[in-house]
Amino acid sequence: MEDGINVDDLFGESASLELALPTTTAPPTTKGLAQRLDEMRLVGCCQKIAWSKLGCIAYISQDSSRVNVRHLQCRPSDGKWVLSDETPLPQVAEAHNGHTIVHLSWNEPGSEIAVVDSSGRVSIYSIPFALNGVNGIRQAAFDPDDDGAQIVGMMWLNQHRSVHSFYQAAKVQGRWAYSPFRRRPIGPFHPANKAALLCVTRSGIMKLLYQNPDARWAEITVELNNTNHSDRLLTHAALVATQAGILIATHSSCQKISLYRVNIQWNPAQWDPAQQKQAPQQFPVPSFRLVHSKVEVPYNIPSANRTAGENQDDQLPFTNSLYCLTSLQIILPASDNSAGSAPNPWIVAVFSIPPHAVLPHQQPQVPSSVIVRWQLDSAALILHPKFDEVTSRKGSLQMKPKTVLRRLDDIISDRHVVSIDQMEYGNVLAICYDDGSVAFYDPKTMTVFNGVDDANTVTSLAQAGFHYPLESSGLHISFSPSACVAVSLDSEGHTHLRVMEHSYGAESGLYDENAQTAFINEVYRALSINCNFTMEQEKLMNHPYIPRALSIQAALGFKSKYKPRNFASVAPWAILQLRQAAILYPFFFQYNKGVQTAEPHDPDVLRMVLGNTKWALDFASYILNELFDLADEFEGLSSDQEAFTQKLKSTTSLPLIILLSSMSRAFLRFICRGLRGIHAGYASAPLTGDARIYYAEICQTLDTCPVRIDVYEKFLASVDSAVRHAYHGAGFGDNERPGPEKELLISSRIPPVLITAVSAILRQTMPALKSDVDRMAIYMGDYSWLGLGSDPRTELYKRSRDVDIIKKIPLRAVSGPSVAEMNQSSKHGNNQGYLRRRCVRCCEISDGTYPPRTVLAFRMIYKLGHLRACICGGMWTLESVSDQ
Repeated sequence: MEDGINVDDLFGESASLELALPTTTAPPTTKGLAQRLDEMRLVGCCQKIAWSKLGCIAYISQDSSRVNVRHLQCRPSDGKWVLSDETPLPQVAEAHNGHTIVHLSWNEPGSEIAVVDSSGRVSIYSIPFALNGVNGIRQAAFDPDDDGAQIVGMMWLNQHRSVHSFYQAAKVQGRWAYSPFRRRPIGPFHPANKAALLCVTRSGIMKLLYQNPDARWAEITVELNNTNHSDRLLTHAALVATQAGILIATHSSCQKISLYRVNIQWNPAQWDPAQQKQAPQQFPVPSFRLVHSKVEVPYNIPSANRTAGENQDDQLPFTNSLYCLTSLQIILPASDNSAGSAPNPWIVAVFSIPPHAVLPHQQPQVPSSVIVRWQLDSAALILHPKFDEVTSRKGSLQMKPKTVLRRLDDIISDRHVVSIDQMEYGNVLAICYDDGSVAFYDPKTMTVFNGVDDANTVTSLAQAGFHYPLESSGLHISFSPSACVAVSLDSEGHTHLRVMEHSYGAESGLYDENAQTAFINEVYRALSINCNFTMEQEKLMNHPYIPRALSIQAALGFKSKYKPRNFASVAPWAILQLRQAAILYPFFFQYNKGVQTAEPHDPDVLRMVLGNTKWALDFASYILNELFDLADEFEGLSSDQEAFTQKLKSTTSLPLIILLSSMSRAFLRFICRGLRGIHAGYASAPLTGDARIYYAEICQTLDTCPVRIDVYEKFLASVDSAVRHAYHGAGFGDNERPGPEKELLISSRIPPVLITAVSAILRQTMPALKSDVDRMAIYMGDYSWLGLGSDPRTELYKRSRDVDIIKKIPLRAVSGPSVAEMNQSSKHGNNQGYLRRRCVRCCEISDGTYPPRTVLAFRMIYKLGHLRACICGGMWTLESVSDQ
């Protein structure tokens, strides 16, 4: 029958029996679709691939017994972004005792993942220092092996940290104006800022798994209040944190959707680790307060000829029996004002027909999936008029409003919906279909973003015209934090990278490079980065967005590990490294404060200070060396200002850009201040062993430098004076200076207003400096290891050796364990081992031991922010040394 056999021929009759059976071949279904829909029908927690905000991609293996991790990384050989090799999550099969792994869920920061099996047992893993080095922190053995404990819905509690966000960008008089605001997370929060996971089981039990300050796990449970026994068999549960408590929607096996509100209270409500040292405190203990605001929602699935807006009661009697619920979610709409009233959430349910369902022959083509939505509203509770006749009633009663669900227009589709994802804090709903297509909807109106509706307002990438090309690569998909990249998982267990494209496309496969400059310019405008740090230099040390903007610029100009960046990105890359050294010295002087017992100075910390000191001094000499050469080159043009200006326009000099920019010049000044403090702060420190050797070498490096620190500070002061006079001579005040400073950083071009400053530096400052420095030593210096030049010597050094981007120490080629062996040896998180980590963004290397050998060294690395991230903000990935 499936092949279209004519049944009339079976009987050898010339006259047709007219059995009205189809004679055409049924449309082919996507491989694995029936199994996927069956999984989605049976249990709400069945996500097999998940992408964390830190960039780690976890997915369940084809045999459902293991979990593998991958990540997006820049390939050092050619600068292309690709998926990394797969790394198995350690001990998953053993932790779950062979049970089928069914669900993965990352917490909001993306640092911890819950792995759930078919019996509801949960193991939790964290990312301590690398995307492919995930360690277990909770064993599944804590949970009972019970089919009734199968998890149908789960939610991580948010962490108490706010983030800067944007509601939209609107073009006003030809320029983009942004709507920034601080997005505050919704509680409840763990008082100790530890992990906490809320789960709903098939038997109607809600439990909270939470981690105590001592890293041990505990849990509390409560039974959801159900009106009858059949409601206790749940298939799906959706959870979301709202201002009024945690909202829970459940779907039972008897096809009812119910609502609950739950509050979680902690005792004590506050937790201060500092007070714990003075007087031991009781760990915070949570408790549930269940608000039984149950609203039973009967639902009817629309018939085939029903369209949006028609009578919902006009249903065919058998339609409900054809559909089964495959997804249940609560969507919390986006809000551009965190202080105002929060909009009411929606309940979104997807009902689908099995691909091989037998339909009555008289029934016209029915939708494959139907998206049903309800708006959560409040309605006044109206009493019967007879109550007004009660004589004992005094005054008007204040009746609490009741919770009602208002059904909105359904969305019908002739394709099967396999996932719905909320993106960009509720601005976009991404709906994925069985054919691999991805459609983006405005959740307020459920209209499809096509990128051509409003070119002057941008709320999301989808609204701006970006889309995913059609690919039928899998029924499981997970999006990156920005949603511009996705990874799909096919039925064979293989992952596929999918990248957004713009509707306008690219010309000859290449985008206009001028668009990069425009993009960086908008980044600085959107983040409100004032590039003028002539006066407010202290703000540089704690500015949250400067390193991010510099990192974007450096990444856009990266071609490969062995090729130099384009000139516009060399300066931001150098400034990032200057910033690293500038913040290192203050932390070095303070890193052992607050320790009650005296501890010897950690040799690894002093070794890092030594490496950065050598780098900073060589960078200072590198600047002077090129400026001396430029002064000699421009000496013959001292009497012809026009020729000087024209020659300067064709000159590309990184040292000039670094000196003229107030940002990088301030970092140089901070470094000099730190170098001066080495002798004063640690000359009498009780150092022994390797620490004493490293400190002595630091002092020797400073003493033998071709230019003294005080001389270099005098040089920087002279540059300051030249720049200040140039601005003053052109009539530039504080309001006009950010423009030229921004041009220096974004385009690496010297603005016309600073040409006189360059002239003063080359004609006056450099000649006056010659008597105070050892110019021959500066000229003979080898600066190839800095990695900033475009000469053959620098390229040769890059091909032969790596330099630790954190410690600024050249690395020797050594043999080491594989990534899997490193994961195995550190699965408990307490075994030290040699690690080599590579940044997934800038491809630079850092190595050493983890955990650090002392508490002081750990605190130092943690304060610098390099526990998980490189100086550019990219995450670390473990790299086997044998693969070099």
